[in-house]
Amino acid sequence: MADCRICKSKTVRVMDFGKMPIANGFLEKPTGSEFFFDLVFVFCPTCFMAQLENTVKPEMMFNEHYHFISSTSKAMQEHFRKTAEAIIESASGKNDFLAVELGCNDGIMLRHVAAAGIKHVGIEPSSNVAQLARRNGVTVEECFFNRQTALEIAQKYGKADVICGANVMCHIEDINSVFEGVDALLKDDGALFFEDPYLGDIVRKSSFDQIYDEHVYYYSGLSVAELAKRHGLKLVDMQAQNVHGGSMRYYIEKGAARAVNTRVEKYLSEEKALGLDRIEGYARFKESVDRICQDLKSTLMRLKAEGKRIAGYGATSKSTTVLNYAQIGPEILDYISDITPTKIDKFTPGMHIPVKAYGNFLNDNVPYTLLLAWNHKEEILKKEDAYRKNGGKFITYFPKVSIE
Repeated sequence: MADCRICKSKTVRVMDFGKMPIANGFLEKPTGSEFFFDLVFVFCPTCFMAQLENTVKPEMMFNEHYHFISSTSKAMQEHFRKTAEAIIESASGKNDFLAVELGCNDGIMLRHVAAAGIKHVGIEPSSNVAQLARRNGVTVEECFFNRQTALEIAQKYGKADVICGANVMCHIEDINSVFEGVDALLKDDGALFFEDPYLGDIVRKSSFDQIYDEHVYYYSGLSVAELAKRHGLKLVDMQAQNVHGGSMRYYIEKGAARAVNTRVEKYLSEEKALGLDRIEGYARFKESVDRICQDLKSTLMRLKAEGKRIAGYGATSKSTTVLNYAQIGPEILDYISDITPTKIDKFTPGMHIPVKAYGNFLNDNVPYTLLLAWNHKEEILKKEDAYRKNGGKFITYFPKVSIE
């Protein structure tokens, strides 16, 4: 058993996915050497943190070749515009307001804050997307966030009124140092809020594709409350977010002068009922994951046996886990369509399926498409209405395999 990264207690294994490549490690050629690691999902019964047993060095995932660009999704653009508006509103009437975003990516959120003339700084370790953020008018510090860098930022920019992050806290292995950094950088009356894929949704839907190298932690209200308490902070609110297949936003304060919202107790009670505070709550997870993979592969193999062509839609990070664990390769999927420039004409990690530009999908009229970017399902189905009216069908797999 491995030690919990938060409290050093012994963890319990939930599921072993076997050898897995870097989720965003798209290849120039379908041959050659490739890095693999053991992807194992574990749970700490002491502080309730679900996490990976083994991790990959951050530099192997977040570097000048990082492939995830936030602004490629219109739904995410709208989501982060609203986040920015809330920050802008909280800055109203304050002279020395500072907003800090951890993992600002291409500036999808902070560009609105910058345009409003509000003092801000984005923290982004991947140089290629940091450069995009700067082009969007965002002030960026290219580094990993921890206590030391927090002290340096405080000295350079002053202390922060708001520290926020979206889909980033789950990436940082030394999360204790991040919370120490938050304590060092945040004003006494300041607030931290962050959102990440929600463990409750992952367990309920068996959406195991959220489990991959970049996601070290899988947060619940129970684990966040324990983590905050360890650092003299307090969880004061939780708000569900309809992004990334089910996310939760956590609000944490330093002095916790604000009353704790009743939503917190509601969610904590639901999590306990689901069993997220004990290993027994995960008992059916592996069984459900294996059933989904078996059903998905048998469905795809049946369609191939009927002579049908199948494409994939969205060369996502999360699809790496699905494709590799279910062993779905180029003999099943002809290609995967994507709009991210850095992924086009490359090959998927592990299974080596070719990634083609979106134009190929538009012109191909392939009869069946595996919706790998299922977390953007509503947006995609609306966008591809003409494809569906012409007889094209999408295959989805959470919480069960279906064709629509």
